[in-house]
Amino acid sequence: MPAVRIEGLTAGYRARTVLRQVTAEIPASRVTAIVGHNGSGKSTLLGAIAGVLEPSSGSVVRTGRHRPALVVQQSTVPTTLPITVRETVAMGRWAHRGPWRRLTRDDQKTVRESMDRLGITDLADRRLSDLSGGQRQRALLARALAQQSDLLLLDEPTTGLDIEAQQEISRTLREIVATGTTVVLATHDRAEALDADYCLLLRDGELVDAGAPHDVIPQRATAPTPA
Repeated sequence: MPAVRIEGLTAGYRARTVLRQVTAEIPASRVTAIVGHNGSGKSTLLGAIAGVLEPSSGSVVRTGRHRPALVVQQSTVPTTLPITVRETVAMGRWAHRGPWRRLTRDDQKTVRESMDRLGITDLADRRLSDLSGGQRQRALLARALAQQSDLLLLDEPTTGLDIEAQQEISRTLREIVATGTTVVLATHDRAEALDADYCLLLRDGELVDAGAPHDVIPQRATAPTPA
């Protein structure tokens, strides 16, 4: 059974339609990459899957038991937010506890485990605004883990990060999938997309191909061999 079924999805913002008649299935307990040029509809599709964007027509059916956990681009998070890493990760429990309510012992244990998993326990009391891009992305991912969802959605999770930080995020995502969680990520990074298990290719708001990444992602052009 797929983790998500998308049928005839049309969606956008106000009077602007971004996605048109998208039909696809996202396999459970796998990494699915959504690829396409800027403006192709990757973030819009993530928003529709997450349930934060209402479709104009069509449907998105999630077969999991929990609310999806959405990780936005770390560059869209205001760097002036006066909150610590621990407070950021604790926000992941709001899906269960409600905003601003006191955390239980189990909640606090989940927050600690999520920080441990991303290797940011030593940053717990640091302000989010004081972190590097890679550290901030790990804090946002830890917040998603604290939500304990079986569907994790990420928008450009490694954009702007150095190679080491990218590799750490990729390893963590593989560990998460090994526990049965479904991961869907929008990316423009070719290597990241090729490392996924499944791929959706968008072009101008339409799904033009789906399948194994090496079959879906266009091959890079090579220079002709000199005569």
